[in-house]
Amino acid sequence: METQDVRVEIAREADQELVDAFRRMLPQLSSAATPLDLAALGRVLGCETNTVLVARSADMIVGTLTLVLYPVPSGLRARIEDVVVDHAARGHGVAGMLTREALRLAREAGARTVDLTSRPERAAANRLYERLGFRQRESTVYRVPLHG
Repeated sequence: METQDVRVEIAREADQELVDAFRRMLPQLSSAATPLDLAALGRVLGCETNTVLVARSADMIVGTLTLVLYPVPSGLRARIEDVVVDHAARGHGVAGMLTREALRLAREAGARTVDLTSRPERAAANRLYERLGFRQRESTVYRVPLHG
């Protein structure tokens, strides 16, 4: 697979192909993620703050990224969430294509910044993000689990 064979597009509607792609790829991102059905995927796509990007090869969806744009008193902010490239398509520039398109959309929307988080053990992903201009922040991220 070559990157010229992959196109990035905005997912506009929940359909079975997209549900199947998330069922295949989401476990590669998180073992705790709940599989999405059509209704759940429809809620994600229908949320006005979300833009779900998909990378599509000739025959299947091989990656996805969710861009979240949200206004706060200090300005429009953006986050990149749930970047996942199918294991069979890794190493071919798909994550870079998805991330560059998300940055373009955020810039076009007027976002002041784009944040993302990535676990330290994801060395290749972290190198990619640094090549694309992301810099590690001196900040502490806190999380409280709300469900078991």
